[in-house]
Amino acid sequence: MFEQVKLSYKLDALEPHIDALTMETHYTKHHATYTKNLNDAAEKAGITGKAIEDVLSNWKKDIPEELKAAIRNNGGGFYNHNLYFGHLSPEGGGEPAGELGDKIKETFSGFSDFKEQISKAAIGQFGSGWAWLAANGDGSLQIMASPNQDNPLLETEGIWQPIFGIDVWEHAYYLKYKNLRADYIKAFFEVVDWNKVADNYANRRR
Repeated sequence: MFEQVKLSYKLDALEPHIDALTMETHYTKHHATYTKNLNDAAEKAGITGKAIEDVLSNWKKDIPEELKAAIRNNGGGFYNHNLYFGHLSPEGGGEPAGELGDKIKETFSGFSDFKEQISKAAIGQFGSGWAWLAANGDGSLQIMASPNQDNPLLETEGIWQPIFGIDVWEHAYYLKYKNLRADYIKAFFEVVDWNKVADNYANRRR
């Protein structure tokens, strides 16, 4: 059975950057629904024992045609939100150090340039979707954007894996920020736990 990531902080802990009502709605309703629907579809598809990374990387060839949409949408929603909530913290902010910090500086000419580029990808995502920092097996980094609940794993058949994601579905920010997506993205960086993102990078699929 696929399980929601357990939060290491309370729903109001990310105030004032992400408000408690948004967190409650986002985590206990939207994310919980993706998780339930994924488990229902996974049971029908006979894939309940597989890792979600393998499911999403191979959904085109391993999933029965009548269940493809359910696995793609709900599996993506489940995975994306586990990543998203897992790299937030009330002690977040700043910038990454160590191997990931060095790789970001090497790839994007510095953290400020990286932040500007991924923010631009998030702001420019038309409609609902995500902006990603993705890594491949050799450690290369790339900024990507996906519509709906898609992500680099299912779009590239596992070649690129997201290690950091910005949710720009309206349910992630509209209760507090209304149509000011750029304000939400700016505030979002204040609660990013870069140590967790660095762990995601170190533990990427190879």
